[in-house]
Amino acid sequence: MHSPYDQYVRVRDAREHNLRGVDVDIPRDVLAVFTGVSGSGKSSLAFGTIYAEAQRRYFESVAPYARRLIHQVGAPKVGEITGLPPAVSLQQRRAAPTSRSSVGTVTNLSNSLRMLFSRAGDYPPGAERLDSDAFSPNTAAGACPACHGLGHVHDTSEELLVPDPSLTIREGAIAAWPGAWQGKNLRDILDALGHDVDRPWRELPAQAREWILFTDEQPVVTVHPVRDADRIQRPYQGTYMSARRYVLKTFSDTRSASLRAKAERFLTSTPCAACGGSRLRPEALAVTFGGRTIAELAALPLTDLAALLDGRTETARVLTEDLKSRIAPVAELGLGYLSLDRSTPTLSAGELQRLRLATQLRSGLFGVVYVLDEPSAGLHPADTEALLTVLDRLKTAGNSVFVVEHHLEVVRGADWLVDVGPGAGEHGGRVLYSGPPAELASVEESATAAFLFDESPGPAREVRSPRGWLTVGPVTRHNLRAVTAEFPRGAFTAVTGVSGSGKSTLIGELTEELEGVDRLVRVDQKPIGRTPRSNLATYTGLFDVVRKVFAATDEARARGYGVGRFSFNVAGGRCETCQGEGFVSVELLFLPSTYAPCPDCGGARYNPETLEVAYRGRNIAEVLDLTAEAAAAFFADIPSAARSLGTLLDVGLGYLRLGQPATELSGGEAQRIKLASELQRGRRGHTLYLLDEPTTGLHPADVEVLMDRLHGLVDAGHTVVVVEHDMTVVAGADWVVDLGPGGGDRGGRIVASGPPERVARAAGSVTAPYLARVMP
Repeated sequence: MHSPYDQYVRVRDAREHNLRGVDVDIPRDVLAVFTGVSGSGKSSLAFGTIYAEAQRRYFESVAPYARRLIHQVGAPKVGEITGLPPAVSLQQRRAAPTSRSSVGTVTNLSNSLRMLFSRAGDYPPGAERLDSDAFSPNTAAGACPACHGLGHVHDTSEELLVPDPSLTIREGAIAAWPGAWQGKNLRDILDALGHDVDRPWRELPAQAREWILFTDEQPVVTVHPVRDADRIQRPYQGTYMSARRYVLKTFSDTRSASLRAKAERFLTSTPCAACGGSRLRPEALAVTFGGRTIAELAALPLTDLAALLDGRTETARVLTEDLKSRIAPVAELGLGYLSLDRSTPTLSAGELQRLRLATQLRSGLFGVVYVLDEPSAGLHPADTEALLTVLDRLKTAGNSVFVVEHHLEVVRGADWLVDVGPGAGEHGGRVLYSGPPAELASVEESATAAFLFDESPGPAREVRSPRGWLTVGPVTRHNLRAVTAEFPRGAFTAVTGVSGSGKSTLIGELTEELEGVDRLVRVDQKPIGRTPRSNLATYTGLFDVVRKVFAATDEARARGYGVGRFSFNVAGGRCETCQGEGFVSVELLFLPSTYAPCPDCGGARYNPETLEVAYRGRNIAEVLDLTAEAAAAFFADIPSAARSLGTLLDVGLGYLRLGQPATELSGGEAQRIKLASELQRGRRGHTLYLLDEPTTGLHPADVEVLMDRLHGLVDAGHTVVVVEHDMTVVAGADWVVDLGPGGGDRGGRIVASGPPERVARAAGSVTAPYLARVMP
């Protein structure tokens, strides 16, 4: 039994995901970094086990009623964990932020600024003091009544709602209407109201067209549906809703991202005339501080805002000091270029995580474990030093900081290393080393050791000469001001610069319309599917090949099973108890609903008859359980399958199971799966590949594999453009475009461009000194 003052978090028998009964002791009050190749199990240990257990214990202490209101993670598969303090997790997960969420709301800075205006603002003569809520566009007291505090008004027009006026209503002239039954219902109601649904739209009287699209009336009529031969439909009461009303209602109320996006196509957005886009009531805009309204201050970069704040009265002094002390950690993490009104959905995952980190610095908690997921993601090497300082301050305040990280500078700054591996997936899941960083050098099977201690630059690469140029610009968007950039064709270009310098904005301007681009492929880190039904095999098209192979077996033919029999997404071959999911949700009163393997198929997803068909001794469920590596050997003689699997191995994903749900994949894995599906396509014409930070979430060993692939595409005559912070990747490029010199308003210019050795010597470039260090 360990003493109650045990200085270690001790994990025993952790079996989450691919962990194989891991035992590990990690000291408290240190900066501990978890390393290992992608997919080795380090996140399963840090987040899936340590953080999940801390959260579960916290929920045990919460009243059962309150427990239902919080999204809970189930209990992790672990023997026991001792010495575990409460934990705070800062993950890269993109929660779905709404358009009302902003930098100010995430950091709570908006509250402080509103308090300043309420208590110390300059009011017009005779105006009464406003409560701080009256300065928020998200409350009834403060929101502009015309746009409900959104700052812009959505409306629509006949041209948007009816793109093709030669069609009749029955043929679908009103493109904005919903599909399927709901659309048919609206059409039948118009018919019952006496409108001609079989006359081309443009021949209908103007008054009728106006009413159909824009009326606010909602008449109820009796609809007599056309009788289909196979089913008798009874008359029903139908309520009409105009196309404009339907689109606006869907846009504002729906929870579904795809329905919202569809509705948005039929809307125009214009700044609200009443508040000029400031989102607030006139009473709030009449109050100023230092001669500016709250909307004007919220639009300034945070560093400029801090410089303007000065307290003339005692109240103002206390409130401005508080605001400045809250802005300081945000600026320290290299985010001083953001403004308070910048909406959250426009931030990158790295920016959002660092904002949350800056907020934690101010919270003054101590004695907790912070679990961070790659805080260096999306960070320029110049900002990484500031990050280390911040992590150090969290530790000095009396906290333990556990970080999952690949960035070697962060790993070198650790007090304690936990190296998981040696390989990925089934070849990983063991703790190879747990101790001070210096001693990792003696661990032979560690992939991390090789990169951590060998700082010699890589071999010099021959710089390719361009076969033409792609010219973009002049671009004026976000912080780019009339920027024109040139990218060489048939070469590998790296776009560099500190966070917020305009890199993603610039490569967003590379489109298929550019001269010299036959095909454009963007490979991003968005998930490949949002449900467990989408998996590695379905996304890469491999599942179609596998199903054909099974349908062609003698047994399947004798039973008359077609390809569809082997799909778990349609009735027929799937297990109907779980509808092909493989697990059922068990609702427990007051406890998190948990997923249990389906009682009938045991997680196999298919019914017993389908599983009786075997190919080379394995049924379809067993084939889906193979890793890509094992499947490559199993299907070696089937060319189409071998090609798909070969490309997955090429991008270092041999450890993933074919049936692995898309929801379990990391952003880096999703990006490499997309790249693999691209690599297996036949090459036609010249393709431009755009990758935004492809090495995020990748161990240096995986980065080498990925770079070989990308350079292979260039050798085959294509063009690759990456936004990248990893200087070893930049050093291996043919051309570098460096933006800067700073972020936000201090960026947006091209500081240097040319081959890496020229950029490494560029004066005034923040990137140059870091690039020079790794140049061969």
